[in-house]
Amino acid sequence: MHRSLITAMALMLVLAPGARAAQPTTPEWFPTQLAHIGNSNQVIVVTAAKWSATEGTLRAFERSVTGKWIQVLDATHAQLGYGGLVKAAERRQGTGKTPTGTFPIETAFGRLPDPGTALPYTKFDRNDAWTYNPKQPATYNLFQDAAVGWGGYGNYIERLWQYGEQYNYVAVLDFNLPKGEVTVGPNGIRRTSPPADTRRGGGIFLHVSNGDKTAGCIAIAQERMTQIMKWLDPEQRPVMVIGTLATIDQM
Repeated sequence: MHRSLITAMALMLVLAPGARAAQPTTPEWFPTQLAHIGNSNQVIVVTAAKWSATEGTLRAFERSVTGKWIQVLDATHAQLGYGGLVKAAERRQGTGKTPTGTFPIETAFGRLPDPGTALPYTKFDRNDAWTYNPKQPATYNLFQDAAVGWGGYGNYIERLWQYGEQYNYVAVLDFNLPKGEVTVGPNGIRRTSPPADTRRGGGIFLHVSNGDKTAGCIAIAQERMTQIMKWLDPEQRPVMVIGTLATIDQM
């Protein structure tokens, strides 16, 4: 049989009524595939190729009023922790690992003025810090704006101003944040009871990238970070989902 006739017959078979065309596969990182986003209408998804990866890909999605998910931020490069990824429950302080799981985003801060985010936003100054000294559990994993020296905290403190452009804009992930009521003492130091888990570390943020690996945070280019900040809305219950491509749908 002539080759052109065979080709034509094959094409007719493919296009014939009732013929089943191949259906596109929904990516594992698409919101409809994710297990724990609940009623969130804003989802940031961070994927990495493997558990040891120190770089990944960030995408952002919004649920429309009709329930359809719309991608609002195309795939963008993200820096991850120098120790790779780890399940959130297994993360330990000082390992440089980015925790995997689903984390609400409820507050933000930054070196620069509020870019127009709907999140509660604090513009920090040279006094402000993030404390995570395990010997001071009441202040563990908390933003601090007290004008004190913090000399007894050693290396277990981030003096926010010293991080330069990395902290121009920061969205705080609800990883190991204390759930107790925050009180402020006479010296201005913020404390909670009960405290966060002092084994697991803290200060897990989405922030501006300096082009290098992080100590556990997720970092992206400032232009992208500005877009994210303007988009985030607490009324939409935003979350970030972090995982490997093989496990993201379980996170």
